[in-house]
Amino acid sequence: MKIWVDADACPVVIKEILFKAAQRTGTYLTFVANQQIYVPASPFITSIRVASGFDVADDEIVKRITKGDLLITSDLPLAAEVMKKGATALSPRGELYSDDNIRARLNMRDFMDSLRGSGIHTGGPPPLGQSERQAFANHLDTILTKDMKQR
Repeated sequence: MKIWVDADACPVVIKEILFKAAQRTGTYLTFVANQQIYVPASPFITSIRVASGFDVADDEIVKRITKGDLLITSDLPLAAEVMKKGATALSPRGELYSDDNIRARLNMRDFMDSLRGSGIHTGGPPPLGQSERQAFANHLDTILTKDMKQR
């Protein structure tokens, strides 16, 4: 299993959790972004810089991700796309996407986009809290532990 990160909007605290987890478990971790992303010197951690443009990083991730890999993203369409390829998707807020919840989340996203398009201010997500960081770390640990047992 490899971990892929949709890195343009990934919070720093989540990146730090990922750095430590990759080092601890020897899991390959790749950040994909349209800007330079700092990664510590490690044989397990890399970054890929793609050209700027709509969905360029997403397309690169979809091209490279394989069945059994893990994607960290808050981009719902990207999560749905990699899940079709047999990958697992986890949000930086600790929400594990599943076949059961992704469709409802995509519908809500589209609804909110329609509201914003009609001029209604819907606000953004709240700041990343301690409970979300803990949920993320717990899901990540569970996924990595399962992967290490299968190696």
